[in-house]
Amino acid sequence: MVKLRRIILALAGVAALASAEMAQAGVAVPAGNRNAEQPAIPGASVRRTAALKSSFDRKYEKVRDLLASDRQLIAKIKKTAATYGIAPIHMVGALVGEHTYNVDAYDRLQSYYVKAASYTGNSFRFSYANESISDFLARPQFAGCRQSDSYSLWTCREGIWDKSFRGRAVDGTSFPDNRFSAVFFQPFFAGQTFGLGQINPLTALMLSDLVVRRSGYERLDEKDAAGVYRAIMDPDRSLAYMAAIIRRSIDDYNDIAGVDISTNPGITATLYNIGNPRERARRLAAQRAAGRQAWPEENYYGWLINDRLPELMKLL
Repeated sequence: MVKLRRIILALAGVAALASAEMAQAGVAVPAGNRNAEQPAIPGASVRRTAALKSSFDRKYEKVRDLLASDRQLIAKIKKTAATYGIAPIHMVGALVGEHTYNVDAYDRLQSYYVKAASYTGNSFRFSYANESISDFLARPQFAGCRQSDSYSLWTCREGIWDKSFRGRAVDGTSFPDNRFSAVFFQPFFAGQTFGLGQINPLTALMLSDLVVRRSGYERLDEKDAAGVYRAIMDPDRSLAYMAAIIRRSIDDYNDIAGVDISTNPGITATLYNIGNPRERARRLAAQRAAGRQAWPEENYYGWLINDRLPELMKLL
């Protein structure tokens, strides 16, 4: 009798916890696409694909077939997704979007390991106009960015860049009217992302603490540019950072806008593509607070994922 009572109490506790979690969850985004037709694809992506004498359909089919034939990769995706508490279709969607619109997929996972190995021992640094990122962040404008977690810290720093440096001349240095990540964190050429997940170095730095907690990889340091690049080039760690990006987007939209995007892979794919989920969630929250029944909308990249969702789900 005592044992039965303990079981009943335990089940009641689980039910109460589940009820509390449901109460905290945001309003679910409707399934599918908000746009009847695919939004316009940026000209840069069109030109890049044309230069490769390819097409978006061929690139989509190539990455789809890679995922279908590589059960090792699918197993890694499922395991990583579980570690970050997300459905694996979100990671599949991000991979398909990146390799359809931004880069060509290699024929097999091993090719990504070979490419990652080429960065071992490389010596370069994050800087602009001979000023290292560490010296730049020592400027007084950044004194207020004292957050302890990497996401809030780098978000603060990025905000200071936009407010005080972007497109301005400060202390004798003229800074480009461009993204923080493009100016300081891409020593080869602006717009470059890397690896299986096509991850930006600044994004990796932002999510370093989350990846340390969930996956146990070492914390990234902006003073070690080669280490950051090796992390995002390595396929296993790249998957961890992909999952962290998606987890962060889901959490931001839930916490800030009260909207649950965890069941709409087209929305998480869109945010993976365009970034800055915290600010976008704030804008959505403002619209909803003003009485508008606003929902996050997919871009061309996320639209494809929702449009091909039944086919992509079969890969898992």
